[in-house]
Amino acid sequence: MLRVQGSAVGLLIRVAGALRIACTLAVAAWVPAEAATLRLSSPLARQATAPEERVLHQLRAGQPLRVCIWTGYYGITWRNPRNQQLVGLDIDLSRLFAEQLGVPMVYVESSFGTLIDDLLGERCDLAMFAIGVLPQRARHLAFSQPYLRSGIYAVTTRSSRIVKRWADIDRPGVVVAVQAGTFMEPVMGETLKQAQLRVIRPPMSRERELEAGRVDVFMTDYPYSRRLLDNADWARLIEPPEPFHVLPYAYAMQPGQPGWLAEVDAFVLRIRQDGRLLSLARRHGLAPIVVGP
Repeated sequence: MLRVQGSAVGLLIRVAGALRIACTLAVAAWVPAEAATLRLSSPLARQATAPEERVLHQLRAGQPLRVCIWTGYYGITWRNPRNQQLVGLDIDLSRLFAEQLGVPMVYVESSFGTLIDDLLGERCDLAMFAIGVLPQRARHLAFSQPYLRSGIYAVTTRSSRIVKRWADIDRPGVVVAVQAGTFMEPVMGETLKQAQLRVIRPPMSRERELEAGRVDVFMTDYPYSRRLLDNADWARLIEPPEPFHVLPYAYAMQPGQPGWLAEVDAFVLRIRQDGRLLSLARRHGLAPIVVGP
């Protein structure tokens, strides 16, 4: 009786071993085919099986890359009102990134005011519209390596008698506008001692408020200043006497996904090193603020 039981146990052990070998072979045969659906870099491939890597799992499953953009950002992610086409540096770069990943892509309209909620609420997988790396944003989001760097500039009208130079901005009676959610909002809130700060929220715009005379000047960055210089003959750019609050710009994402962050970082470093970032930035008049290799 013991010999029969021993034989049965041996048979079960041999069957279990065969099943393990079969499973191993099946997995080995499946992984290359599955991985081929997404062209992953080495760091990303190593992280792709981690349970917290939501974006990587979604892309592997065939879902599109969802990219948050602000369509009012001239030179970066701007919707041309004449033909409704999206143009700008980050439109070019987001398409290039999706192509290199080998995945489809969709744009999700966002803004600096809703950026954190959009990413943490999983409305998009990546924000690609020159996000200034601010401490208050870094407390909630993860950031890629920087690719642009800009300080703050002022825009007023050519006919203004109130603001003619940088030193005229912080004076009693001057109304200074900033776009809600941009990094200029907290910076100017701390900087201004005498002037009045007005935060502009949609559907209002800084340009309309300035043209209407409700504000005397508004603060912006280098990319957005190009819009006024390229399209508005009534506007005048005022540069600070020395660079003022220069900030690195990067791509933002939900934290806790190291593999996804590594993939985005690898993309940024590649385009910085191989010259594609500078080449595309020249096309949109942004070469002066590109971060070098």
